[in-house]
Amino acid sequence: MRILYLDIDTLRADHLGCYGYHRKTSPNIDALAADSVRFDACYISDAPCLPSRTALWSGRCGFHTGVVNHGGAAAEPFIEGSTRGFQDLFDATCWMRALRSKGFRTVTVSPFGERHSAWHWYAGFNEVYNPGHCGLEIADEVTPIALDWIRRNGRTDDWFLHVNYWDPHTPYRTPMQFGNPFEDEPLPEWLTEEVRLQGWHGFGWHTPQEPHGFGTPGDREEFEDYPRMPAQLDSMEAVKRWIDGYDVGIRYADEHVGRLLNALADIGVLEETVIMVSADHGENQGELNIWGDHQTADEPTCRVPLIVRWPGITESARVDGALHYHYDWASTLIELVGGQVPYNWDGQPFTQAFREGREHGRDYLVTSQQALSCQRGVRFDHYLCLRTYHDGYSNLDPVMLFDLASDPHEQHNLARERPEIVDHAMGLLADWQHLVMVTSQHQVDPMMTVLREGGPFHTRGLLPFYVERLRATGRSHHADTLVSRHPDEF
Repeated sequence: MRILYLDIDTLRADHLGCYGYHRKTSPNIDALAADSVRFDACYISDAPCLPSRTALWSGRCGFHTGVVNHGGAAAEPFIEGSTRGFQDLFDATCWMRALRSKGFRTVTVSPFGERHSAWHWYAGFNEVYNPGHCGLEIADEVTPIALDWIRRNGRTDDWFLHVNYWDPHTPYRTPMQFGNPFEDEPLPEWLTEEVRLQGWHGFGWHTPQEPHGFGTPGDREEFEDYPRMPAQLDSMEAVKRWIDGYDVGIRYADEHVGRLLNALADIGVLEETVIMVSADHGENQGELNIWGDHQTADEPTCRVPLIVRWPGITESARVDGALHYHYDWASTLIELVGGQVPYNWDGQPFTQAFREGREHGRDYLVTSQQALSCQRGVRFDHYLCLRTYHDGYSNLDPVMLFDLASDPHEQHNLARERPEIVDHAMGLLADWQHLVMVTSQHQVDPMMTVLREGGPFHTRGLLPFYVERLRATGRSHHADTLVSRHPDEF
């Protein structure tokens, strides 16, 4: 058996054609989806990049691995201490090790480990190919490595090849000669001047007046090297240029997906190869007044696409709408190839349901974000409830409730209107906290580590500067809000 995992960084599901997007961002992925299972409610347990891929590759949520942040103590797996064996726990029980135990040759083409100093993530790989630009690669620098590997090894059996594209991630750097296929196509309908203006007068990391961060000199200089990214979202024309930049990155990566699939076809193995397309997280593009970033535990950041074509099982398009964690699919894959899910995994396989073409998921999910804010989200029925423990100096209320069926872009916080639903969500969160605590091998909630260190890594120490900027740009009332929320930082 051959397995190709196409891992497209920062790819939100609803910007793909097969998930209903009005732009043709993904013709190759859409064609693949025509004889695949498309998972509509697949979520990462922990955002963003480092916590997410650590969770997927370990099969365990960040509460159990210890990895929930991008810096500080909670950016490393828990130290095992005297119980550590010759192999550490991550290596002994990770996804790739489970596949190797079934005879798979495991290969990655990705800079991820170097980008985040995530050396634990390499565990279980037979071969590692690092394009060498720490996540600033473009697809043209990744595809040749993958194509070379396929040409040399693709006809052999029992391999798992992970190919990681980064093009939708900021900064939007698709070569200008690629053009803009969406130049004459409209924005998503919900992105209006009213939404932009509301955001313009708001505050926070990656908001319209500071779309590159908090507006520090380094943030403002960044856009000069990337013409697809405006300095500010000061008009609807700038918003369009911004969204076009993101969508062009998706289309560019999709073109390279097509090249890899063609390479498998050229050597005669495409139809017998398992193909998976997914992401480490999505991206907010205006939701919660966050533009081009992934700083929350909400729907645009934590819901990811998952498209699986499995020869002999997925003979036509099918939609799975059940709630799944990303690593639920990883555990299912292990069983599908005849392996055994490691004893310490949080992932719950749904193998038989997948084989039979039916849905079998979870009653609710809990999502986590600790690198740009400190939040936990509860996803159940058609609701998402967010509990904020540190706002990351953005306009994030302590409790937010959204009806995703009627408000998929999270514009109307229903927390005060529907307290009974909030209470139910907080009960589910308490149930989850009980479960992860009693099953943890450690005595620490890693979110508490982040809070005690001073909050999410990416915003630490920036509040005094940002308060000054808010006052200088006519937003003193927002500066006062942040000062009142964080008095100990002044």
